[in-house]
Amino acid sequence: MIPVILSGGSGSRLWPLSRKQYPKQFLALTGQHSLFQQTLQRLDVEGMDAPLVVCNVEHRFIVNEQLARMGITPQSLLLEPFGRNTAPAIALAALRLIAEGRDDLILVLPADHVINDEPALREVLKLARTAAEEGEMVLFGVPATTPETGFGYIKVDRDESGEGLPPGTYRVTQFVEKPDAMRASEYVRSGDHYWNSGMFLFRASRYLEELRTHEPDIYDTCVLTLERSEVSGEVVIIDPSAFECCPDNSIDYAVMEKTSRACVVPMSAGWSDIGSWSSLWDVQEKDNDGNVLKGDVVAHNSHHSFVHGTSRLVTLIGVDDVVVVETKDAVMIAKKDAVQDVKKLVNTLDEMGRQEADGHCEAYRPWGSYDLIDTGPRHKVKRIVVKPGAQLSLQMHHHRAEHWIVVSGIAEVTCDEKVFLLTENQSTYIPIASVHRLSNPGKIPLELIEVQSGSYLGEDDIERFEDAYGRTLVKPC
Repeated sequence: MIPVILSGGSGSRLWPLSRKQYPKQFLALTGQHSLFQQTLQRLDVEGMDAPLVVCNVEHRFIVNEQLARMGITPQSLLLEPFGRNTAPAIALAALRLIAEGRDDLILVLPADHVINDEPALREVLKLARTAAEEGEMVLFGVPATTPETGFGYIKVDRDESGEGLPPGTYRVTQFVEKPDAMRASEYVRSGDHYWNSGMFLFRASRYLEELRTHEPDIYDTCVLTLERSEVSGEVVIIDPSAFECCPDNSIDYAVMEKTSRACVVPMSAGWSDIGSWSSLWDVQEKDNDGNVLKGDVVAHNSHHSFVHGTSRLVTLIGVDDVVVVETKDAVMIAKKDAVQDVKKLVNTLDEMGRQEADGHCEAYRPWGSYDLIDTGPRHKVKRIVVKPGAQLSLQMHHHRAEHWIVVSGIAEVTCDEKVFLLTENQSTYIPIASVHRLSNPGKIPLELIEVQSGSYLGEDDIERFEDAYGRTLVKPC
């Protein structure tokens, strides 16, 4: 059994912690490890092979770093230039395995879910495996216990259990996408509806056969895309020109609603999709007032609220059922029953061109990270940390100059024809249009302050001539 981890989501409903450049699956929201890492941890079961990860190419180095921290080498890393939903993503994974001569069972898992009862999950996997080995397309259904309107539902026929299916599994009769409150209540009372967890199990060739039958355009485009993609070891860089032609569709609409072999395995394992701030409040331990307080937070006469602070003191007085999330560059306050509208807020910020919708003040790069300290019309100040042995690309800027001041560690600086070292409290100046690079030859992290000045300070004012991480290069004139 090979786990296929889908890690392409943007997680906009958990803004401002989750951003496009660093979405929720890479955040440690419910423990010491990120949701992505927790997904990997729960796969430590007998018969489970190394994972195949599908993610956006922009998140490649975050994924690599989090995999490395877990000591996991992926079977393959498929890098999408942009999202085309789950049906194509799973197709690319299945085609990649078939191309390697592996027609295994594939366990499809979103990277951003929580499962608290892992022993129960292992028992469910045994039952699901039996069904999948008999050619079934297995969905993991979570018993619908409350009338949630943010989930998709699956209706099953309990009378068919055992007729052509392993005992304890049920044939799917209907899919319902996010019903209203009245219908959701009816589904809960009926007892024959499950929440769609977004987790699936089937053989790779079985999925491709169903996809080719029901959505041949997706199948054919994915075959062509993989043929044209760049493969380097376990890394597959998906060809953007071919993939752009692929229809955007989910596995539910493309395959599961159309196949006659869809079945549900009930899963009572403490599942949550962490799809909103209220669902994160649901799964966290609460204080005596029903609050979940993270960071430097003091609440007085306030109840049943979720507060997450990251950079300063946050206080509440006399408010109930609210969500407050504070980051260095944004604060969001919402009633707990209105958090489904956070995505609409992010869309509004996008339309306004606000960078807060896209990234944090702190940005992660393959060589380390930088934290935006201050910015103005003609200046920007960053705190830069470079890992031991790492280096930035050899690059040039057309519109800005830079001053570098070393705070700790040793910096090796390339500036045009000069290469020299800087130590603590030493500084240098990089003029506009100078070809330059920063490296850390030492054994400890290099920390420095960068002061940029110029007419344009955007991150896209960069030409790379050499790069150790395979990012886009240009050739010098």
